Amino acid sequence: MILAIINAHIFDGVNIIEDNIVIIDGERILKVGGVVPTDSNIIDAQGATLLPGLIDSHVHTDMNGLRDALLFGVTTELEMNGRWSAKQRRDIAKRKDIADLRSPGMGVTAKGGHPTQYMSSSSNLLLRYFFRYPAVSTPEEATKFVAKQVAKGADYIKIFIEDGTCIGFPGLPVLDNDTLLAAVNEAHKHKKMAIAHITTLEGATRAIAAGCDGLAHLFFDKKPTSEFVAAITASGAFMIPTLVTISSALGNNASQLAADKRVNSKLSKKWLNSLSRSVNVFPQGKLKDAFDGVMDLHRAGIDILAGCDVSEPIPILGGLAHGASLHHELQLLVAAGLTPIEALRSATSIPARRFGLTDRGRIASGLRADLLLVEGDPTTNISDTLSILGVWRGGVALSMN
Repeated sequence: MILAIINAHIFDGVNIIEDNIVIIDGERILKVGGVVPTDSNIIDAQGATLLPGLIDSHVHTDMNGLRDALLFGVTTELEMNGRWSAKQRRDIAKRKDIADLRSPGMGVTAKGGHPTQYMSSSSNLLLRYFFRYPAVSTPEEATKFVAKQVAKGADYIKIFIEDGTCIGFPGLPVLDNDTLLAAVNEAHKHKKMAIAHITTLEGATRAIAAGCDGLAHLFFDKKPTSEFVAAITASGAFMIPTLVTISSALGNNASQLAADKRVNSKLSKKWLNSLSRSVNVFPQGKLKDAFDGVMDLHRAGIDILAGCDVSEPIPILGGLAHGASLHHELQLLVAAGLTPIEALRSATSIPARRFGLTDRGRIASGLRADLLLVEGDPTTNISDTLSILGVWRGGVALSMN
């Protein structure tokens, strides 16, 4: 059956377009605009805004997380550390009731390094994998580790450069430069991106110098220096600021988000409680400094991708929830100074381009019908992304009941 969404205000992943009709045939967008086929099943959007399904560029997820994400119109989650079997990932790709997934497998870290310090706090298997986290000590071990992740189907490679200064665990072991470089080079040998976890300017500088393709956080111990801005600009690397995580690290909770009916009607009590907490490991920091840092990079032409770093609702974490926190991230990106359209690009067309997801992130003929319909106009009021009327993954509508 052909599906036609008519009378929609359409943000195509890049800009608002003049057409107001999208025709869907099976999993794909048949065309944008034109004449509606006579045998179509018609949905009248009545002026609501149709967007590409959102992409969260930094999560740590499980099946429940993928389900919650889709409730909020997040049709793809990009995991940044985790274990998924090949069968699990094939099954996820076929399903229409949860978000799609991309993953690096397990990230590269030093023995005793981040994130193993969290291993005893997990309430489920997601972080308990860290009890037996396969760390590396030498360039040779790093090379073998990366090759193993690629052989298991890694979509990209995650590398941890975390000394614990900004996350409440100062003195964590970190990879030396030779081992870091070996990991990056092995990723590139297999034509995979190397994405670095960093929270300090020093770590970010090391990552860019080693040839990493993206940074999975904005550092928040210092503002970007002109030297760093020049270096990352020359490298072509992207930034996933995770402002919601930084805000939580600075002691700010997301209780206002949890109080929003558009959020609390979709989440369990444990996730609402998690939103109402904060990590509060770097209270001396200022969110304005992080905002200024994002804008320094944005003005320099660095691609900004929206991601939230949500994992699970355990006591030592807080301020985050799957799906909902990506909308919060968009709000913080706008508060930092991005326009609403720029923020929406950071969760649609930009991550699709940077992660090679050529079949999604935009509304165009031939692409996947991963779509989000919202009341209002988030291109002028970013909070309207939460006013969800409909979600489609691969052309199949998610039941909103």
